[in-house]
Amino acid sequence: MRNPASPFTDPGQVRGSLYATADRLARRTSALHRARISGRHAAEVIADLAAETIVTSTPVIADIGCGRGTTTCTLTGRLPQARIIAIDLSAALLTTTRSRLPAAVSAGGVRADFHRLPLRDGVCDLAVAAFCLYHSRSPGQVIAEIARCLALGETAIIAVKSADSYQELDLLVAASGLAPDAGDRPSLYETAHSGNIEQLAAASLDVRQVVHDTHAFTFPAAADLAEYLATSPKYGLPAALTSDPATLADELRRRLPDGPFTMTSVVTYLVARRATAAP
Repeated sequence: MRNPASPFTDPGQVRGSLYATADRLARRTSALHRARISGRHAAEVIADLAAETIVTSTPVIADIGCGRGTTTCTLTGRLPQARIIAIDLSAALLTTTRSRLPAAVSAGGVRADFHRLPLRDGVCDLAVAAFCLYHSRSPGQVIAEIARCLALGETAIIAVKSADSYQELDLLVAASGLAPDAGDRPSLYETAHSGNIEQLAAASLDVRQVVHDTHAFTFPAAADLAEYLATSPKYGLPAALTSDPATLADELRRRLPDGPFTMTSVVTYLVARRATAAP
């Protein structure tokens, strides 16, 4: 039987169950943050790279695929004079982003498809696209749009994960019998990942820096792991399990020894500029 396509590139799921509310993403990131034992917080790394790059006193920054606004908020703290445009396809996530931003900052939210950004040519001094390109079946098209919106010589910061991120979880889910084919399912990050992002970006931008940072996560027990696993669309687990992490934890304990469980991921940061002249 043919394995299903990645749910991260399914327009129906991206527009629907994955991000129709902010709850799933909040639970997913919270579970990972509690479990992380190594690797810097991505929003802090992006803010550091942005601060090193920005030379304009009042830059215009686009945070593309802003999600719940964690990077947006970090950038406003690090670059308080910036005008930040938060862009996401999910109205629910944009609402959450707006609610998290201080009233005094110069920031706005726009609902849009990142294949067709509602920005003028050359309007941005910095564009950030963190952990969103793998939702596109044609991420190179998105990068070309990002390049179009950048002023000549200005910078894009892109963050992706390795294609084999959390592969330890694939093996665990397969061993549990909850999804025996878990290891054969396509990566959630298969279209844009650490291994191909430089090649994708180089078609539209001048790549200046690529940084890889290994993250490790340890979930002490099944109850902790279930909080994360319940948010993953990869395995097609029954709704009765994914809607109730306590029930999922009970099922894991019934099938496997109870923790700890360790997973790893590589986060890759790419810094690139829009060329000032044609090659």
